[in-house]
Amino acid sequence: MNLEIKNLSKKFKNTFVLENINMNFESGKIYGLVGRNGSGKSVLLKIICSFYNPSSGEVLFDKVNINLMNGFPPDTRALIEKPNFISDMTGYENLELLASIQKKIGSIEILDALKKVNLHEEKDKKFREYSLGMKQKLGIAQVIMEDPKLMILDEPFNGIEEETAKELRSILKEEARKGKLIILASHIKEDIQELCDEIYRLELGKIIEHNIK
Repeated sequence: MNLEIKNLSKKFKNTFVLENINMNFESGKIYGLVGRNGSGKSVLLKIICSFYNPSSGEVLFDKVNINLMNGFPPDTRALIEKPNFISDMTGYENLELLASIQKKIGSIEILDALKKVNLHEEKDKKFREYSLGMKQKLGIAQVIMEDPKLMILDEPFNGIEEETAKELRSILKEEARKGKLIILASHIKEDIQELCDEIYRLELGKIIEHNIK
């Protein structure tokens, strides 16, 4: 999979939140978007996922403009900002409900994803009883459980204890080795630096730095 962002800008009213963004992402690599809150990271991820349309420019999946696709881009899963699930359902039930949409996986894959994020022992708790870190883990499990080609994770280690964060980093590295395209966003560079093959730094909606390992 190749994802290309060409001359992309986004305005809300008369204010640019993204301006002339150019990026290129390829399968088998992990990319980082770093910047303070308000730098435009989450808006960019939402445009990639078709939640927003760009004011100008293009998002191309394998050279096909995302605007020509119906809804959410193909074979993509994302966790953007805070995870949202049904509060009266358990963690497992929430994932089971989401899995029923595509019908690609069953209970084995759901449980495997919960084990990977170290949440399997809390799978039968209601989502409303989850801590911030547990909610974040459930969001990550939702992203990885269907084995998508593109994984997008916004602040993936927010509220997660260091031991589980290390395990998740190992999982993401392995997914990249298997040929997945992974995009991470964080306001703390150190959280994702060791994982990323390339890092883009955003400030006030512009790319101010691009580092390649």
